[in-house]
Amino acid sequence: MEFDDIETVAVLGAGSMGHGIAEVAALAGYDVNLRDIKEEFVQNGYEQIEWSLEKLAEKDQISEDEANSAMDRVEPYVDVEAAVGEADFVIEAVPEKMEIKKDVYSDVEEHLPEEAIIATNTSSLSITNLAEETERPEQFCGMHFFNPPVRMQLVEVISGAETAEETLDATEELAEAFGKTPVRVRKDSPGFIVNRILVPLMNEACWMVSEDEATIEEIDSTTKFDVGLPMGAFELGDQVGNDVTYHVLEYMHDVLGDAYQPAPFLEETVEAENYGKKTGEGFYDYEDGEGVDVPVDAGNEEIENRLLAVMANEVGNLVGQDVSNPRDIDQAVMLGAGYPEGPAKMADEAGLETLVEHLDEKYEESEHPRYEVSDGLREAAKAGGFHDADDEEDLEEFETIELEYPGDMVGHIKLSREARMNTVNPQMLEDLSDAVDLFEEDDDVRAILITGKGRAFSAGADVTGMASNADPISAIGLSQKGQSTFGKLEGCSMPVVAGIDGFALGGGFEMAMCADIRVASERSELGTPEHNLGLLPGWGGTQRLVDIVGLGRAKEIVFTAERFDAETMYDYGYVNEVVDNEEFEQKAHEWAADLAGGPPIAQQLTKRAMLKGLHDREAGLELESQAFGHLINTDDLMTGITAFMGDEEPEFEGK
Repeated sequence: MEFDDIETVAVLGAGSMGHGIAEVAALAGYDVNLRDIKEEFVQNGYEQIEWSLEKLAEKDQISEDEANSAMDRVEPYVDVEAAVGEADFVIEAVPEKMEIKKDVYSDVEEHLPEEAIIATNTSSLSITNLAEETERPEQFCGMHFFNPPVRMQLVEVISGAETAEETLDATEELAEAFGKTPVRVRKDSPGFIVNRILVPLMNEACWMVSEDEATIEEIDSTTKFDVGLPMGAFELGDQVGNDVTYHVLEYMHDVLGDAYQPAPFLEETVEAENYGKKTGEGFYDYEDGEGVDVPVDAGNEEIENRLLAVMANEVGNLVGQDVSNPRDIDQAVMLGAGYPEGPAKMADEAGLETLVEHLDEKYEESEHPRYEVSDGLREAAKAGGFHDADDEEDLEEFETIELEYPGDMVGHIKLSREARMNTVNPQMLEDLSDAVDLFEEDDDVRAILITGKGRAFSAGADVTGMASNADPISAIGLSQKGQSTFGKLEGCSMPVVAGIDGFALGGGFEMAMCADIRVASERSELGTPEHNLGLLPGWGGTQRLVDIVGLGRAKEIVFTAERFDAETMYDYGYVNEVVDNEEFEQKAHEWAADLAGGPPIAQQLTKRAMLKGLHDREAGLELESQAFGHLINTDDLMTGITAFMGDEEPEFEGK
């Protein structure tokens, strides 16, 4: 089955994951057959899709027409033949039990077209074993969505032992068509990538409590405020469901050995049916108590080293067993678990040799196999880090952005902190500054296009990360650093186009101010929410916005701290063009390519004159006349005149 031939997607299982996947597929324009074993189950899933689409429309994330069209594309079924008889792609999302899934496949294959692909949404079960229950193992793979599918960006695409490369390619392309980010899992291994990192980390936290080495409060404080993860380890366990964590760990234990033996404390918690928020009690009490209350300063370095070492060891297992590479592991965990940085990068920053020493010491003390250092970790430590050991990573120059050269003399900066909505941190400011310098030195680049990966251009400054270490002096320095970086972008010698798709808020809104042209998709939301936080735009926004939209509008935008749609910002003069969502990428590149074809010297001098004249008209006029005189003697002028006389397009060389 080729990706271009996929028109109808059958989703088997109408529970929370199934109806979420069906909604994503319908929003992407596919005909969706939603099937479950009972009418009441499938009808409930169908109604959940309807409710979710209505909420998205109420929040203006999609239009009412888009919601209605998506709903029209979903058909509920109980009969298997009707659901899959003409399907091109099947996504199985039934309960996480090997026997249930295998029963489904035997029913499906009786009616499924020969060329159709089957993908399972399992979070940990063996793709190879599941594929054995079908007559098409080469057309069978894993397609693991994260909950809730409508919001979560990651899809793990997992190969079984016999999965054909064409099947994996088509599945990845389908995930991209759904608006998701696929990450390839090269080899069938329990937990795949994200759960292989998270579950052993959760288990180690439980082992520390079991052995009276630390308390829940100390571990969660360390995890959340010292390591910097979005949740404490036990807080996350309660959120996911401790029974779910335990069952995944049991499967890992069966397949991978005693290194994954569940901790006694976790077993006791599950035996007591304290599964977490869904039962009212887990590691924390959500009914009679206040729920999660993680102290800010109860962490310690020993816990931090232990957790980082265990996490690094799992990265080493994944790399050493050729399940994945450091870059993909980092991307998957950031997207699937919301980590601010990937586990391979975090381990590199902590120092792999130190983490190896920590594990060796623990193994010598306890002889427990979970502390036995993986071959992948030892090799990476010798190589100086996971990313130094990864050949593909040697090509990466930046941590928070990606550079592309799409042709037409355009240099493309793509903000790539996707898991954090491309929020701006100090590292991104450094990377942006270096990228502008790189493009300035490249004779083949004559215009810069800036866009963001995922659902945002940039949702602003990474306030959470910055505020944890904030003081007045460092905050002033951070403001000045942002002003300097954005000033370099504004003042660079070539035209800059900001392609805004999704959120452009706060610092992201200020970054886009520095572009010469701003193109926004219809779904974009723009504004400066700083006043809602008790701050003000600190990266030049109080000055540049006035120049762009005028004093009155600038005050309205900043003081109200509201989010404005793209059409309103077009009316205010901030956005140059609003384009259809589907045409956004093409239109943004067309703007950059058209400007890249202009006269480079004239463009550079024009930008200088305009910037100089913003607050000093006489100085601007003086620079304008000097520039005019300089341009009279350029080859570009003769090129332009000759092309004009011949009614042709000029090909400026910047001479």
